[in-house]
Amino acid sequence: MILSDVDGVLTDGGIIYDNQSVESKKFHVRDGLGIKLWRMSGGMFGIVTARESEIVKQRAAELKIEIVCQGSENKAEQALAIVQQHGLMLDEVCYIGDDLTDLPLLRKVGLAACVSDAAEELVSEVDLVTDRPGGYGAVRELIETVLKGQDRWQDVLQVYLEHAEGKSQ
Repeated sequence: MILSDVDGVLTDGGIIYDNQSVESKKFHVRDGLGIKLWRMSGGMFGIVTARESEIVKQRAAELKIEIVCQGSENKAEQALAIVQQHGLMLDEVCYIGDDLTDLPLLRKVGLAACVSDAAEELVSEVDLVTDRPGGYGAVRELIETVLKGQDRWQDVLQVYLEHAEGKSQ
């Protein structure tokens, strides 16, 4: 299972409000495909974020992400509940974050990751720092790294390409 923060990881951390107080965020399309590839490989993917946003619900629905926890002030506690619900333990989970609110959870998971532009305190404590910053394909990079490390990337890529080619014919 991979769990991810949103602001600063799946987005660049910017939050834009228009004159009607409508919030918007920018997501990277490669992260979306990476999540799809992860799920095709049999992996579970979820979102754990301290903020609440309708846009996050929309993006999660678009990507068919069923594990979506918003408004989680205690991310470690929320993640523990998620993994127990799925019959896992925290050491079977990868979490990717970017700021101090992620540190307690990062200290408990099996694979702790952060984006390249994360707070300095995270960089020194995680197992993996992506080359890409948050909102620019860092989650895709993480997923590729994990699948390649498990020697499963080529198999997942092959299944994806066969599926994509079958749809276009």
